[in-house]
Amino acid sequence: MAFTDDLTAEVIKILKEQWQTRDGNKVPDTPELKLANDAVKLNGTVLYADLADSTGLVMLQTPGFVAEVYKCYLNCACRIIREKGGEITAFDGDRVMAVFLGDGMATRACRAALAINHAVVKILNPKVREQYPKLPADFAIKQAVGIDMSPLFVARTGIRGANDLVWVGRAANIAAKLCSLREGNYATYITNDVYAAADNSVRTSSDGKSMWESNPQSVRNLTVYRSGWHWGL
Repeated sequence: MAFTDDLTAEVIKILKEQWQTRDGNKVPDTPELKLANDAVKLNGTVLYADLADSTGLVMLQTPGFVAEVYKCYLNCACRIIREKGGEITAFDGDRVMAVFLGDGMATRACRAALAINHAVVKILNPKVREQYPKLPADFAIKQAVGIDMSPLFVARTGIRGANDLVWVGRAANIAAKLCSLREGNYATYITNDVYAAADNSVRTSSDGKSMWESNPQSVRNLTVYRSGWHWGL
């Protein structure tokens, strides 16, 4: 029973320990937070970029090909996110989470999302087809990016030697859920808060056309906008 007793004691300790929190203005490094109940509070914009139907890809293609697609997609997404001023905070298989902070964070996150769409359509798919001309005619790499903004509560979770940061807040959950709203050529989904905070450069094209339309489906009663536009690299 010693192992059960240890687990029980740890749960009781976590639940009873008072939280020590402080306001922050940058993404914390893991060592900056204790494994105890220690957290940083931020206001941020969260972006999730996620490949579509990765299960189908795994079932129908060779492991090497699937790994190449994952690597190419995540490489492009991460480089674009950083170029637009975001910080990579987590990977989960074929998707990546990033956080944008500070002035213009919603605008920069939207630019990153639209640029990721551009990279997939204009670079990744053509180059994959060029390298593998025998792929089925209807094969195409598809993806979606979800973006939301909210207060965030960042803590360190896990055990000594195996731990990472957990991002608690509406934006972290909603941005991930928005990735599942894929339909047609729409590849970017944002909440109304993001749309309202973004400047006109990512809302209206140079010829005056709206780059977004209301998504028929809300998420947790939040109004959602969707876009199939690209942001050139």
